[in-house]
Amino acid sequence: MQISKRDYVVSCGIVPVRFSDGEPLFLMLRSGVFWDFPKGRKEEGEDDIDTAIRETLEESTIKSENLNFKWGKDFTETEPFRKKKDKIGRYFVAETSQTEISLPVNPELGRPEHNEFRWVAYEDGLKLTNDRIGKVLTWAHNKIKG
Repeated sequence: MQISKRDYVVSCGIVPVRFSDGEPLFLMLRSGVFWDFPKGRKEEGEDDIDTAIRETLEESTIKSENLNFKWGKDFTETEPFRKKKDKIGRYFVAETSQTEISLPVNPELGRPEHNEFRWVAYEDGLKLTNDRIGKVLTWAHNKIKG
């Protein structure tokens, strides 16, 4: 679902999912009090999917070869957010076999961008996050459940 009708700042990301005992677990990252998925701004010349893959590596250490877009490369977008309502998040969903995650230091910040990560079941993820990201989680959950 694409909702952007004007120029927004776009952050592209991935909802990483892995399966444990046949049930999906979603990787969520916490920055301050907010839980989200790996995402970030596009660099010059990048397309959306390349940005999402790069940001997922930078924020969670999940490598591109460990991402399987088995549900396709369509995406969902959040409603506009920030004070000016000038930014949207654009998310893809991908399965990963990589279970070990780390939160590397962002060289620009001198610290990791996130202070915690969790692999969570759908219902637990909804309890952690806000409505905007909860809609992304629900979209991903419905996509993988078919």
